[in-house]
Formats: sequence, C-alpha cells, structure tokens
Amino acid sequence: MIIKKSDLLCIAAKPEQYPDEEVVEIAFAGRSNVGKSSLINLILNRKNLARVSGNPGKTRTINFYKVNDDEFRIVDLPGYGYAKVSKSVSSDWGKMIETYLKVRDNLAIVVQLVDSRHEPSAQDVQMYEWLKHYELDGLVVATKADKISKNEWAKNKGIIRKKLGMGQDDVLVPVSSLKKTGCGELMEILEELISQWKNG
Repeated sequence: MIIKKSDLLCIAAKPEQYPDEEVVEIAFAGRSNVGKSSLINLILNRKNLARVSGNPGKTRTINFYKVNDDEFRIVDLPGYGYAKVSKSVSSDWGKMIETYLKVRDNLAIVVQLVDSRHEPSAQDVQMYEWLKHYELDGLVVATKADKISKNEWAKNKGIIRKKLGMGQDDVLVPVSSLKKTGCGELMEILEELISQWKNG
C-alpha cells in the first residue's frame, strides 16, 4: 500500500460530528503516551499530522484522517489511562470511544496499541474486551519495540497475549516508529482488511 496523500478530515466529540460512512475506517486505540500519534504519522507518511503531545491525555476528541483522497480513513481515538486526568474526564473519554465503536458501521477493525516493554494494564484489558464485544479485536501492535532485546520480546509477547486473552489467530505485531520496523507488516495487514471490507 502506497500512501500518496493524507489530511485531517475532521475532529469529532459526538456522532453527529462524524463524517459520512461511505469510506472504510481503521481506528487506533491505546493508552496515553504509548506512541499512537507517532505510529499514525509513520503510517500516513507525515511528520506532524497527528500531534505528538508533551502532555499525555491531552487528546479529547476523535480525529479522522482521510488517506489517498478518502480511499480509506485512519481514526485516532482518545488516549486512555493517564493518571493525572480526573475520573469524570476519563469517564467521558470512555463513553466517547464506546459510542464510536457501537455506532460506526464502516469501521473495519481497531488496532490496539500496547507498550512492548510492559504487561498490559487493566485499561488495556478493558479495551480489548470492548473490542471483542463489538467484534473489532484481533490486531494488537506492541510499540517501542526498539527499546527491548529480542530475548525480552520473546518473553513479553507471551505475557501480552495471555493478559489480553488474545486468541490463536489474533495478530500481535512489534513496531518501532523510531526505527520504522514492523510498519511494513502492519500496512500489509491493513491493506488486506481494507480490501476485505470493500469486497465484502
């Protein structure tokens, strides 16, 4: 898949602000500071399209990006699990994410990001359970893969799969936005998912 063009389409906080449902969407979800914006920028082949915030938990909206003149869309869901955010604000983000998952018929899958260095958190597990409920699970990206050795990854991938309750056929891809490793494999998976949605 070649990304020739990508732009911010719109920013939304509620369903009436979402764009039309004629174009397939791939959403990205993960804890604040897991490297979501960096990965989206890498995929979209843009340096600063998705804002990399110095303040984790700052994104309070759902951001829609159109790719190759709306061939497909990347959707950036609010980061969750940041301790310095109040419980009421955190609850609002949870409702915002779940509403999107519930109502969006053109959503092919949600790519869940976890940190390759650590065991998934309670919020990561909750997110994966949501995705299972809405049949949007099965693809997890382990970010910051350049920060650990191959031996550590061999151990950590088993921990991640077990903690999230991933099935045998569910895919776990280690990615480093810094070194740009794993992105090619991820793009091939996304291309296949988009093709299946368009032909299905």
